Amino acid sequence: MNRPDILSPGEPEIDAVTAQCFVRFEEAFGTRGFAWDVQAQIMSLGKAIEIGKGKSAAIFSDEDSLVFLAEGACKLVAWAALDRAQVLSFHFAGDLVSVPARAEHEYGLIALTPSQILSFPTRRFLQAVNEESKLLVELHRRTDAALAECRDDSVGLGRKTAQERVARLLMQMAGRIGVASDNEVLIELPMSRGDIADSLGLTIETVSRQFGELRDAGLIETGGRSGVRVLDPEALLQRAGPTCPRV
Repeated sequence: MNRPDILSPGEPEIDAVTAQCFVRFEEAFGTRGFAWDVQAQIMSLGKAIEIGKGKSAAIFSDEDSLVFLAEGACKLVAWAALDRAQVLSFHFAGDLVSVPARAEHEYGLIALTPSQILSFPTRRFLQAVNEESKLLVELHRRTDAALAECRDDSVGLGRKTAQERVARLLMQMAGRIGVASDNEVLIELPMSRGDIADSLGLTIETVSRQFGELRDAGLIETGGRSGVRVLDPEALLQRAGPTCPRV
């Protein structure tokens, strides 16, 4: 994976995008009821960035960042070298993503679809909202949930079979972006088979083979490059193994 073109914070400076990002942030976290000085600090700290598909957003590489995904879908990656990146996680509209500062590796968000994000320097943001207990509780809740999912993913990489890993990812996507219809779930996957393989520690060929086996078992149908219909969520859940969330 070659490093994509990078857009710096605030580029392009589109007022409509900035306004829309802050409106969606307010809706997600209820910041409209905060004191005026707190709202002003949040506005001054946040950097709205519009990212084209396949582009990477340079956040605040010298410090930890909190990134609110206002629209679209992104993958969080760690660059091991200029042309080698590890997909760490997938994120969708409404997610709040913790992006570490550059250390042994450089981290970044790459848009899977055209996306809009709002980026804050973590330390200064937390200082600005340290009196807003409801927001802090919500941030802790999201952090705890992300850590729990990260632990489960680590177990999956170390102990689950290839089919269990693929089934678990499909169940996760069904819960996040799936559309339920009767007893089925339709998913439009924004990520490529290569992204899926990278995130699961598998080869593209293995991922494709597991999709085929799940399809042959009557658990899923596939359409085009991104469409997946989960025909039997309960049976797919069983294939995913323990710790997999229900849809």
